[in-house]
Amino acid sequence: MGSKGAATGPVMLERRGINQLLQELGSIAPMGYSVGLHIRFASPLVYRSTYPEEWVDIYNTHSYYLRDPLVFWGLGLAGTTRWSAIPLPDPFGVMDKAARYGLNFGAVSSYGPVTSRSIVGIARSDREFSDTELSALEELTIRLHIEAKPPSELTKAQIEALRCLADGDRHAAAAERLGISESALKARLVSARIRLEARTTSEAIRKAREYRLI
Repeated sequence: MGSKGAATGPVMLERRGINQLLQELGSIAPMGYSVGLHIRFASPLVYRSTYPEEWVDIYNTHSYYLRDPLVFWGLGLAGTTRWSAIPLPDPFGVMDKAARYGLNFGAVSSYGPVTSRSIVGIARSDREFSDTELSALEELTIRLHIEAKPPSELTKAQIEALRCLADGDRHAAAAERLGISESALKARLVSARIRLEARTTSEAIRKAREYRLI
C-alpha cells in the first residue's frame, strides 16, 4: 500500500513507456498509487508511490509492508479487487491508519508469476472504485508488468565476464582470471551488451545489477 523503503530496488523510470502508463494510472487515482513491478526476492525491480508523503513516511518507519494485507493478497493471488473485498485480517490496523490520510477507498491489482509478481494499488477518499475503473487498473497493471519486463537471463559466461569488470578488473586481468583469451572475454561482453540492450559495458554492468543478474 505504501512504500518499502530502502529495499524497494532501483526505479527504472527512464523508460518512456513506463512513465506514460504511470500518468494514465494517476488519472484514475485521486489519492495516489503504489506500483511494485516484478517483485523478486521480496523486492521490486521498479517501484513508485504517489500516496501522501506523511503516510508513506509512517508506512516506512513502521515497516508496514511486512504487515499489509494488500501485499499479502497481491503476493498470494493474481487478479484485481477493491480493498474492501479483501478478506484477510488486518491485526495491525494498516488499513484504518491509511484512511486517516485520505486513503479511504482503494483497489489493488496483481499480475505475473509468483517469482516475478507485479502489484499496483490505487486510492481515493470519496467513493469505491467503479467496475470500469477496476478494468482500467487491471489493464494498466498488465501493461506496466510487460513494459518493465527485464531482458532474458544472462549465461554463466556472460555473468562471469561482467562480474570481473564490475569488480574492477581490466580486460587482461579479467581474461586471465577466467582462463580465457582477451578476444573471448570481449566476445562475452558484446553478447551480454546485446542481451541487456546496453550501448556500453558500463551500462551493461549497471543494468545487470539492476536486474539482479550479477
